[in-house]
Amino acid sequence: MRLSGNILYHFVAFIVVAIWGSTFVFTKMLLLDGLSPAQIFTLRFLIAYVLLLPLSLRKTSLFCSHSPVKDELLMVLLGLTGGSAYFLAENAALLYTTATNTSLIVCSCPLFTMLLVALIYRKTERFTKIQVMGSVLACLGMAVVVLNGHFVLHLSPLGDMLAFAACLCWAVYSLLLKTLTQRYDTLFVTRKVFFYGLLTIIPYYLIVPEELSTLHFSSSILLNVLYLGVVASLFCYLVWNWVIKKLGAVVATNWVYFNPIVTILFAWWLLNEQITPWLLLGTLMILMGMYLCDRKK
Repeated sequence: MRLSGNILYHFVAFIVVAIWGSTFVFTKMLLLDGLSPAQIFTLRFLIAYVLLLPLSLRKTSLFCSHSPVKDELLMVLLGLTGGSAYFLAENAALLYTTATNTSLIVCSCPLFTMLLVALIYRKTERFTKIQVMGSVLACLGMAVVVLNGHFVLHLSPLGDMLAFAACLCWAVYSLLLKTLTQRYDTLFVTRKVFFYGLLTIIPYYLIVPEELSTLHFSSSILLNVLYLGVVASLFCYLVWNWVIKKLGAVVATNWVYFNPIVTILFAWWLLNEQITPWLLLGTLMILMGMYLCDRKK
């Protein structure tokens, strides 16, 4: 599919990634207010699920209808890989390794998505050399943005493995969406993601029960949580699942490369951080890489 023929879908994907890039700022503010990563995830998914449930049940059934048991298990995997496991792995990685390492590994998930699609759908999905080169170029551009001219990495096996686990989770999530959005309505799939994301976080609270008793609220916490729950979760997951259905897992997921760019722009806007030539170079590489990856010939 040509970029010019799908400009709306690409624009919507960019908006979603831009919002997700801003969530680092709001999540950081909640962490400073005393909330834990698990509490933040639970609140944002709970708000999204409660708001989506009445709308979804009017148009869709409660359970999967095509292959009830098999598809319901796939929905559990969606909630795990796109919800609880992803957020816990990403946030835990920051405790053991640097933010740079985490960003580099997690934001490289489009490459792993392409690899998984090529392996699982090798008979129907064939990528040209230009597309592969484009994805690699975009990934290198993302690395240029994140490293920002400081090409020094501090290896931490545990933290890097957790970041890689988060990266793999999102790649699997994107791949599962490719299948399930062809059989079910976007509202239905998104509701399942929120529900099973909340369900699969319960074992964590059984291990760390004190986090339930330390939950507290203030006006600033409430506003930030509402933004993460309504905008970054409810709106963005609905729209992202729709974009995956329209553009495909590989093309849509390539927009993840823009995540660190948006974060840097927000830091420039809100924190007065400088925009360096490395950001401009990396952005150009990402744009060129995405253009090549979107080509079929």
